[in-house]
Amino acid sequence: MSETLLQAHELRKAFRTSSQEFEVLRGVNLSLGRGELVALLGVSGTGKSTLIQILGALDRPTSGTVMVDGVDLFALSQNRCAAFRNQRIGFIYQSHRLLPEFTALENVVMPLLIGRVARKEALQRAEQALDEVELAHRLHHRPGQLSGGEQQRVAIARAVVCNPDLLLADEPTGNLDRKTAQGVFHLLKELNRSKGLTCLMVTHNMELAADLDRRIHLIDGQLVEGHEHH
Repeated sequence: MSETLLQAHELRKAFRTSSQEFEVLRGVNLSLGRGELVALLGVSGTGKSTLIQILGALDRPTSGTVMVDGVDLFALSQNRCAAFRNQRIGFIYQSHRLLPEFTALENVVMPLLIGRVARKEALQRAEQALDEVELAHRLHHRPGQLSGGEQQRVAIARAVVCNPDLLLADEPTGNLDRKTAQGVFHLLKELNRSKGLTCLMVTHNMELAADLDRRIHLIDGQLVEGHEHH
C-alpha cells in the first residue's frame, strides 16, 4: 500500500454529565494510506461524527494521538493547528453549510482568502474548483438558487480548493435523493483519482460504501475492518 497519510492511535473520547461519564471512543486505531478512499460505517450515535471532528482537529480527544503527514496535530499550538487544518484538511458535511448571502464563487474563494492567497489568484483557483465539480455556469448564483446536489457540489469545491491532503466527509450524500447522491459520490471518487485525495467518508449508504477501497465499522467505540466480499 502507499505511504501512510493519517495515523490515529488509541483515541479515546469521554463526555461527562453531572452523574456519569460516557465513553464514545474507546481506543480507536486507524491508518489511512495516501490516496485511499475509505467508508466509515456504523449505526447512528456511535460516535462517527465525533471521530471525524477529532481526525480533523476540530475537537480534542480525551487521550490518544492523530498524526497527519507526520505532524502530531494535538502537539501544535491552537494557531498552528488551525493553519494546518485550513491548508491540509477539507471538510464536507451532510448540510452544505454555505453562507446564503454569498455566491457560489464567493463561498469557495473564502478559505483561500483566509489562507492569505492573493485575491486574483484565489478567484482563479475558486473558478477552477467550481469547474471541476461541473458548476462553471453557476459561479454567481447564491445557494438558494441552486438545487440540493448543486449546493453540495459547491461545498465540495470549497473543501478541495486549498488542495488538502485529507478530505473528511460526514454523510455528504445524506440529504440527497438516490440519483443526486450517486452523482455527488462519483464526483468524490473522481477527485480522489485526479487529485490523489485521501478521503474518509461517513455514510449509511451500503451501496455506495461497497464501491470504495475499504470499509471500516465503528462498533462499541472501536473500529473494525469491514468484511470484504469479492
